[in-house]
Amino acid sequence: MNNPRPPRIALFAGSFDPFTIGHQSIVDRGLEIFDRIVIGIGVNAGKKGWLPVEERKNSIERIYTGNNRVKVIEFDCLTTEAARREEARFLLRGVRSAADFEYERTLADINRNLSGIETVLIYALPCYASVSSSVVRELASYGADIRPYLPVPPPHKEE
Repeated sequence: MNNPRPPRIALFAGSFDPFTIGHQSIVDRGLEIFDRIVIGIGVNAGKKGWLPVEERKNSIERIYTGNNRVKVIEFDCLTTEAARREEARFLLRGVRSAADFEYERTLADINRNLSGIETVLIYALPCYASVSSSVVRELASYGADIRPYLPVPPPHKEE
């Protein structure tokens, strides 16, 4: 008798302030590997975000409307604890550069030591390597059009 394997659930954690086309690319490509992805918006009560957390959550949910393989949560604990709560056995992370890789390697080692959870890195597509939330925020602060860097939610269906 074959036991079915548990679903491969990954937590993709970040501030997502804002969620960019680079983030969307990592999630979409991650769905080729994982059965489900939980997008976790880390909330730090000591930091004021650019966008309110609820706005970030709502905008990401709109992007993945109708996709039952993607869930969006907020969390204010260790990433590994949020993963445990969501029954995620993997952390999904995006890497844009060698500097990102070194940082993510350190985090992966710490998270594995803390909880045994594995981290899966997906490299940014070259066209998204320079896209980051901080760059988008800076562009916005100068009044630049940031729409090219933000995902376009699917059109709203009329009932």
